[in-house]
Amino acid sequence: MTLTLHFPAELLVYTSHMTLDKLLVKYLEFCEIEKNLTQSTIKMYHFYLSDFFDFLIDSVHKKNITEIDLTEENIRKYRLALNRRISLKSHEEYKKSTQKTFLIAVRAFLKYLIVEEHLKVVNPEQILLGKDEARVPKVLNDDQMQGLFSVQNLNKKSGLRDRSLMETLFSTGLRVSELVNLNIDDINLKTGEFVVVGKGRKVRTVYLSDNARKWLRQYITTRHDSYKPLFLRYSGKKMVADDFDGESLRLTSRSIQRLVKKYIMRAGISVDATPHTLRHTFATGLLREGADLRSVQELLGHSNVSTTQIYTHVTNKQLKDIHTKFHKDLEDQPID
Repeated sequence: MTLTLHFPAELLVYTSHMTLDKLLVKYLEFCEIEKNLTQSTIKMYHFYLSDFFDFLIDSVHKKNITEIDLTEENIRKYRLALNRRISLKSHEEYKKSTQKTFLIAVRAFLKYLIVEEHLKVVNPEQILLGKDEARVPKVLNDDQMQGLFSVQNLNKKSGLRDRSLMETLFSTGLRVSELVNLNIDDINLKTGEFVVVGKGRKVRTVYLSDNARKWLRQYITTRHDSYKPLFLRYSGKKMVADDFDGESLRLTSRSIQRLVKKYIMRAGISVDATPHTLRHTFATGLLREGADLRSVQELLGHSNVSTTQIYTHVTNKQLKDIHTKFHKDLEDQPID
């Protein structure tokens, strides 16, 4: 006699689908192991996708959401909600670029579900990202840069540190996250060049100006320790016990943002500058001196040259030269 078991159809449907939170764990592990993404990038993917899942839970009114809830209609509703969302920080609607970042994470997750999990979900290409607003990066002019570099108290170790830190930022165009991860052993003051690992573990070579090398030497001579971090903090929390490498004394990204803002105010500069402003100023200066876009892309560590093209909105030496020549030729023509 054969025993036949009968289950309700609803149970069969439910148990055949893995919940999205479990799929998310698998996806983040895939990003770490197979795609070799950094922990900070994985953390951001987790944040963006958790936001999307929270929206789905509220939208479909059930706790255990699965891939069957990834419908075109639900994604359309999410896009609409993002477009209407008010930032808790700025109290303004999300910028198009911010919305785009959330949607890129959703697209990447859908692609993973199709390619790696072989699930039938919405084609990620159907999620249009929309056009970004035109962005013009903030930059400092030569007078402002000189002012910024003249207001540190060089009689203090922290003042020497801050001057060398900002000279390094401006000389290399480093992201602040790349700067805080620098160790003393990374820097070659003799050659004035060293290697950094940027976004997506992309490796590139950056170069120190003579000024940056000079100030880094002065700062390092004040160091009588064997700690690894290049830039140490001299105030705040006590050093963690048994921290022989000095990791607990490493300056954070937030600390560097605060010190740049402090010196901007001290120098009386009206621009709301950040560490990234020095990166923008670095890139703009290169283009003004005639550097080609591909070289600037390489120095900044951009994966796509389209990202570097935002600086052409600020300056285009060739266009400026053409404009100047045009008007000079007109002025040189005799008037009838």
